Amino acid sequence: MIHPPNRRQVLALAAAALLPPVAARAATPRVAAIDWGMLETLLALGIEPVAATELIQFRKIAVEPRVPQSVTDLGLRGAPNYELLRIVAPDVIVISNFYEYQRPMLERIAPVFAQAVYEAGVPPYMLAEAATLALGEKLGRQAEAKRYADETADEIARLRATLPRASGHPVFVISLGDSRHFRAFGRDSMFGDVLTRLGLVNAWTDETSYSAAAPVGLEALARVPEASILIVSPLPADVGRSLPTNALWNALPAVRQNRVAVLEPVNHFGCLPSARRFARLATAALARQAHG
Repeated sequence: MIHPPNRRQVLALAAAALLPPVAARAATPRVAAIDWGMLETLLALGIEPVAATELIQFRKIAVEPRVPQSVTDLGLRGAPNYELLRIVAPDVIVISNFYEYQRPMLERIAPVFAQAVYEAGVPPYMLAEAATLALGEKLGRQAEAKRYADETADEIARLRATLPRASGHPVFVISLGDSRHFRAFGRDSMFGDVLTRLGLVNAWTDETSYSAAAPVGLEALARVPEASILIVSPLPADVGRSLPTNALWNALPAVRQNRVAVLEPVNHFGCLPSARRFARLATAALARQAHG
C-alpha cells in the first residue's frame, strides 16, 4: 500500500525544487532574511536570498528591489516557519534588532547575522549605511556595498539640488490609519532623516521612537499651517473613500491650498533602498506642488 506524503515530506519536496544546483550554491553563502530592511539590502547588493518573510506584502509595500519568484516565503516576520527554514538550509540568517528574540530558535538552524538600524532618538540613515557595508563584508560583496552606499548618497544629493526653492515649506510625512487619525514620521524615522538630507524641515517635531508617533487627531496637522503633507500609501479603503468629504480634513490649510500628495508605498522600516525610493517619490511630489 502506498501512503500519501506527510506534511514534512511535502515541504521538503517543495523546498528542494527551489534550491539551485550544488555547484552554484558553493559560490556564495545561501542567505535567509527575516527582516525586510535586510531583505531589500541583500537584493540591492545583487544577492538573491533562498528564503525571506511575508513576500506578498513586501512586494506590495516595499515594492523595490524586486524579489525573484524563486525566493521561498517563510511566512510572518514575527513568527516564521522554522520547519521550512530548516529544510531550505541557509548558510546564514540575517535579522535586525527587531528580531533578536528569535535568535535562539534561528541559531539552531544556521548562524545569525544581526544589524541594528532603528534606535529610539537616532536618525537611521547612517545606521542603514553601516548595515549595508557590514552585510557586504559578511557576504563577500564589499565593493557592491560601498558602491550602493555611495550611489544612494549621490542620488539624494542630486534630488536635493533639483528641489525648487518654492518647495521650502515644512513637510509632514504621515500615514493614515482611519479618516480621523494619522501617524507622523519624526526625525528618527527613515523618512524624517531623508527629509533632512533633502534640505527640508520636518513639520513634526515631537519624539516618535524611531518610527511614527502614536495615532493623533487630524487637527494636529493644523499646528504648522504652512506645511505640506506627504501621505505614504497604502491608504485603508474606507479612508480613500471618506477623506474627500471629511470636513476636518478639508479645513486644513494644506488641503485647501493643494499642498498634499499621496506617495506610492515605501517600507517604513527600510534601509538604503527605502531611503532612495522615498527621496525620489517625495522630491517628485514636492516639485509638482511647487509648480502648481
